[in-house]
Amino acid sequence: MIRIRSYRPSDREACFHVFRRAVHEGAVRYDQQMRDGWAPRTTPDLATRDKLLDQECWVSEFNGQLTGYMSLMPDGHLDTAFVLPEAMGQGHAAALYERLLARAQALGLARLTVHANEYSSRFLGRRGWRVDRVEPMTLPNGAPFERFHMVLDLTDGAAA
Repeated sequence: MIRIRSYRPSDREACFHVFRRAVHEGAVRYDQQMRDGWAPRTTPDLATRDKLLDQECWVSEFNGQLTGYMSLMPDGHLDTAFVLPEAMGQGHAAALYERLLARAQALGLARLTVHANEYSSRFLGRRGWRVDRVEPMTLPNGAPFERFHMVLDLTDGAAA
């Protein structure tokens, strides 16, 4: 059974490894240069502040292993959403999303936003999010990358 719980500081390294594996093993539609530019580090930078402590963040677990995480900024921006490659399509992201959506609604947020990659844009599009604009960008290593600015209006029943 998938378990969803609040993020703890002790989850930082496990979340980093979920992110790294999601990008390098799960995002197979992106070429190697793009994946390297998106997730260049092989270990977390523990000398910097943990940004997830400034957000509402939830993790998914299965059989005691952290399998994914998703975070919401105070302004309604969905900042991070990653699951292990073997957890993709298994309900982990959906369970995290349901928790995030319930919290956003409890906070009375009128809309949510995200800068989504190709994978997240399809996941969110099936849940009523709409693409507001496509944002071509260049990753730090010079690789071109396209992300999608998406919006979910929580006032019109689209999130139901």
